[in-house]
Amino acid sequence: MLNDPLADALSLIKNAEEKGKGRCVIKPSSKLIGGVLNVLKEKGYIGGFEYIEDGKAGMFKVELLGNINDCGVIKPRYPVKKDELEKWESRYLPARDFGVLILTTTNGVISNDDAKKMGIGGKLLAYVY
Repeated sequence: MLNDPLADALSLIKNAEEKGKGRCVIKPSSKLIGGVLNVLKEKGYIGGFEYIEDGKAGMFKVELLGNINDCGVIKPRYPVKKDELEKWESRYLPARDFGVLILTTTNGVISNDDAKKMGIGGKLLAYVY
């Protein structure tokens, strides 16, 4: 039973990376998972992904590059103000300027670097490094 599809998707990516696989299939898909995958692609953690409609919830085929050491969701989804991002980075990321926090904002799913540039806050979704 799927309680948190995003957590299942990130654990699937992490397990496939640890096994050294080149690609993995995430199902079911959602807009939130697609947004997180888009941030991972922009930051160079995955090669690319493709949405495939299967008549049910759809699925994503993800190409892995072997760049992910660890990734996971942040539960509960803490609200973060624009001036609190440093605190959360030090809590979830191993070093300064190493790794990415993924937030959901009014501008969509973005990374912590983009949120700092835009000067906005949001809710924490996941971390990856």
